[in-house]
Amino acid sequence: MSKKKTPSTDNTIVLNKKARHDYFIEDTYEAGIVLEGWEVKSLRAKSIQVKESYITLKGGEAWLQGAHISPLPTASTHIKPDPVRPRKLLMHRNEIDRLIGAVERKGYTIVPVKMYWVRGRAKVQVGVAKGKQQHDKRNTEKDRDWDRQKSRILKHND
Repeated sequence: MSKKKTPSTDNTIVLNKKARHDYFIEDTYEAGIVLEGWEVKSLRAKSIQVKESYITLKGGEAWLQGAHISPLPTASTHIKPDPVRPRKLLMHRNEIDRLIGAVERKGYTIVPVKMYWVRGRAKVQVGVAKGKQQHDKRNTEKDRDWDRQKSRILKHND
C-alpha cells in the first residue's frame, strides 16, 4: 500500500496585515512575480518583508516596489544581491488595464496583500485599495473587538 504525500496546507509566504489596516481592499488580482534564484531560496525561508511595499504601473507593466527580500548567507558569492530592487509582476493585459483605470480615474492605490506558492511558483495577491481615515480604522477595530466578545459569550453559554 503506497502512501501519497499530502501537500502542505500552509502555502502562504507572507501576509501584508498593514494593508488591511490602512486600506479598504475593494478588488484583488493574482499576479506572478519575476524572481532571481537567490530570491526564490529566500522566499522559501520566508525572509521577506512587504509592509512598506506598493505596486507601480509603468509602460503598461506592473512593478512591485519596496519589497525587501533578505539574501541568505548561502547565496552565491559572485553576485551582488539587491534586496529592494523593483520586481516585475506578470498579469494579463486586461487586468493591467483595469488597474490603470482604477488608479488614474478613481484615485485608488495598488498594494500587495499576500504572497503565496501555487504549484511551486510564487504569486502575489494584488489589491485595489482606497485609503482609510483614522475614524475608519477605529470603527474597524471596534467591530473586531465586538465580534471577539460575541464569540466568547456564545462559546461560554454552550
